[in-house]
Amino acid sequence: MTASAEWTWETRRGAAAALHEPTPPTAVGRTVHEMLVDAPAILLGSSQAETDIDPGRAAARGVSVVRRRSGGGAVLLVPGDHVWLDVWLPAADPLWNDDVGRAADWLAAVWVSASGSLGFADSRAHRGPLVVGDWSSQVCFAGLGPGEVTSAGRKLVGVSQRRTRDWARFQCLIHRRWDAAATFGLLTAPDAVVAAGTWTAGVAEVGAAPVVPAFAAALARLT
Repeated sequence: MTASAEWTWETRRGAAAALHEPTPPTAVGRTVHEMLVDAPAILLGSSQAETDIDPGRAAARGVSVVRRRSGGGAVLLVPGDHVWLDVWLPAADPLWNDDVGRAADWLAAVWVSASGSLGFADSRAHRGPLVVGDWSSQVCFAGLGPGEVTSAGRKLVGVSQRRTRDWARFQCLIHRRWDAAATFGLLTAPDAVVAAGTWTAGVAEVGAAPVVPAFAAALARLT
């Protein structure tokens, strides 16, 4: 599948741990990887304490605990409940920005355009410093970083970034369905059980909306 003459699409399927390994595109230019996990996993941020997650609860629910290379709090991936797209940009590309805090501005604009097609007419790109919430050190979608997208004050698209001298890899996640209890129920924090039943701020859902075609069309409009 090709979104435009300038973007190559590849589909990758497998375990979350394997998909998070930095495997550059086989194409030489702009590339999007649609990442499909084959089993539930909770991904810890690169510096997050393993003790944030209760391994017994995770095992009982068939959820593997995986360490990812990008920062932030944990992300629960359940097949079919999210869309995960890795956007790879070569260093020589005109969209490249050496300023890490602004490097995803163009991508945020694409997601705003795509989310408008999905019915989120009020979506906005966050172009400021990291916004820290009560749970953001433990749960990724409880915070807000540069290049991420909100709707009605709720986080819609999460974006993390990894860079080398040759590539920037932007990992994008949007929830089709958000289950706070499923995520918070894996935490070891004493008040996580309460949060699991009451925490709703911070995440917007897209349901069965066609996220990938909307994003592909927005990329085509960019070029």
